[in-house]
Amino acid sequence: MMQPLQLLIVDDEPEFLETLAERLRFRGFVVRGATGCREALVAMAAEPAQVVILDVMLPDVDGLDCLRRIKKHWPQVGVIMLSGHASISAGMQGIAAGASDYCLKPVELGELVEKIHIAHAEAGFFAPQ
Repeated sequence: MMQPLQLLIVDDEPEFLETLAERLRFRGFVVRGATGCREALVAMAAEPAQVVILDVMLPDVDGLDCLRRIKKHWPQVGVIMLSGHASISAGMQGIAAGASDYCLKPVELGELVEKIHIAHAEAGFFAPQ
């Protein structure tokens, strides 16, 4: 039996974060949340996730800079960028910086689940650093 995927959602909107986390848990994922980049980096250091769902707009560190920090320490983790502002540019910058994909908020759950599986498959097995 396969182990459920470990996800980390990084978003500064607590209601969105918790709602998305619950919906993904219902789909069988193990989900943790962080409301900013610094909190996400601490969570990753304690127990790396296999896929990170990362908001572009964070209060403490820009989402693209946070992506770079995550990829520096955990290069094989899959990262999906989320943007609440219809910014295809930010999504493309995220992909250039190592993100697997991006989604615009509000994200359709089926589409996000598919992107999570793709990001995990592309990342392959990762070893915590």
